[in-house]
Amino acid sequence: MKVLPLIAASIVSFSCLAFASSRSQRAHGAQVFADTGCTHCHSIKNVGGHRGPDLSGVGRRKTKAELERQIVFGSKVMPAFGDDLGPGDLKDLIAYLKSCRQKPAKTPQQAPQNSSQVNDSN
Repeated sequence: MKVLPLIAASIVSFSCLAFASSRSQRAHGAQVFADTGCTHCHSIKNVGGHRGPDLSGVGRRKTKAELERQIVFGSKVMPAFGDDLGPGDLKDLIAYLKSCRQKPAKTPQQAPQNSSQVNDSN
């Protein structure tokens, strides 16, 4: 019976350490995002450039593997950063981007136009 409280305390302290570690990973990843120049082209929460896609919700849309592939190898319009980032920086940058889960802003819907409506301007 005395073992159960010890196990519970261990789980709680491990969870707190894991959360603190992931928080510091995300903070470092945000710094890597800024230091590497990602903000020249990309914005997150309306901060940064607009040449590339807004990454505010990229954590909801892309897997870790997809993010890593894009960062390391680039694309037709994005340069590759595989040679510029160490493994720890890359891992933390991906952790930061996965935490970017903002839902897209809702835009007001226009009222559908009735195609049978007749123009009465005659």
